[in-house]
Amino acid sequence: MTFTKSHPFGARLPGLSVMDRYLASELVLPFLFGVGAFSSVGLAIGSLFELVRKVAESGLPLGIAVKVLLLKIPHFIAYALPTSTLLATLMAYSRLSSDSEIIALRSVGVSVYRIVLPAIVLSLLISGTTFLFNELFVPAANYQASITLDRALDRETPSFKDKNIFYTEYGDIEQPDGEEREVMTRLFYAERFNGERMQGLTIIDRSQQGVNQIITAKSATWNLADNVWDFFNGTIYLIAPDGSFRNIVRFEHQKLKLPKAPLDLAQKGRDYDQMNIAQSLEYLKVVQGGSDERKLRELKIRIHQKISVPFVCVVFGLVGSALGTKPQHTGKATSFGISVMVIFFYYLLVAIMGAMGQMGIFSPFMAAWIPNFIGLGAGGWLLVRSAR
Repeated sequence: MTFTKSHPFGARLPGLSVMDRYLASELVLPFLFGVGAFSSVGLAIGSLFELVRKVAESGLPLGIAVKVLLLKIPHFIAYALPTSTLLATLMAYSRLSSDSEIIALRSVGVSVYRIVLPAIVLSLLISGTTFLFNELFVPAANYQASITLDRALDRETPSFKDKNIFYTEYGDIEQPDGEEREVMTRLFYAERFNGERMQGLTIIDRSQQGVNQIITAKSATWNLADNVWDFFNGTIYLIAPDGSFRNIVRFEHQKLKLPKAPLDLAQKGRDYDQMNIAQSLEYLKVVQGGSDERKLRELKIRIHQKISVPFVCVVFGLVGSALGTKPQHTGKATSFGISVMVIFFYYLLVAIMGAMGQMGIFSPFMAAWIPNFIGLGAGGWLLVRSAR
C-alpha cells in the first residue's frame, strides 16, 4: 500500500502526497467547527449576555449593542483558533485510530511522526495566522468596542489618565561610603490632568548629588518648542544634605527641564488587550524609568505572551495528534471533553506562571513561555509513547 502523487494538487505542490491531502481534509472540517463553536460560546458568555442586560436595564440602543457585539468577535476568534487546533487534531486522529486507519498506515511503514506531520504544519500556519490576527485586528476592535459602549452609555472616559498621575524615576547614586545604590531620584505627582494642563503638582527631585529640592505648583504644561515644563504659581524648596532649608524660591512662571515621561504616561489610556506589540513596546519605554517594578514585570509578561499565546497552536496540535494516534475508540463528545480539560489546565498554568512572574520568581520571558515548554514536553512524550 503506497501513496502516490498522481492527484493534480500533488503535481502543483511538490512533496504533498495523497496521504497529506487526506489528513489535511480530515483536519479542516473539525477545525472550522471548533472556531465556530468556541468563538460562539465565548461571545455569548463574554459579551452577549452582558449587552442584553445593558439593553434591558441601561437603555443601550439595540443598534449599538449589535455593533459592539460585532467588534468583539475578533477577540473571541483569536481565542478560538488555538483551542480549535487542539479539537481538530484530537478529533481527526481519534477517528483515524478508531477506524484502524492509523494501524493500516503503520503496517505499510509510515511512522507515527510522519502521520502527525500534516497536523504540525497546519498548527504552524494557524500560529502565524493567530499572531497576525492578534496584531492587526483584535486590539483595534477591542478599543473601538470599549469607546462605542462608553459613549452610548454616557460614561465616556477620557483617552488619558485624568487624576492622580504618579511617575517615579530611579537611578544609581553614590553613597557616602563610595557604594553606588539604586534609589529614587525623582517623584512626580499631579492631582488632575485635563489632557493639556496638569494641576496640583508636587515634585521631589534628588537627581543631583548633595542637592535635593521640592517643587510645588498650581499647574504645569509641556512646552513642545523648548522641550521643558512650564510651571505656574509655585514654590521651589532647596534642601541641604542635613535636612535644613537652604533657600525658598517663589515664582509665577518657571521653566524646568524635567522628563516628558509623566505626560506620556498620563496620555496612554488603552488597556493591555487594546494594544499590539508595537504599542506595548512604546508604552514600555514610557513607564520603564518610573513605574514600580511589579507593573513593569506585568507589562513585559504581557508583551511576551503576545508571542507565546499564538504559538500554543503548535503545542495543542502536537498534544491533540499525540493523544489521537493512541489506539482507542473515542467519539466526538469525548474528544470535545478532553479538549476542554486540556484547555482549562493550560490557561490555568498560564495564569499561575503569570502571577509568579509578577512576583519576580520567574523572568517575564520564562513566565510567558513555561506553559508552552511544558506543553511541548508533554506532547513529545505522548507522541513517543504512541510511536512505540
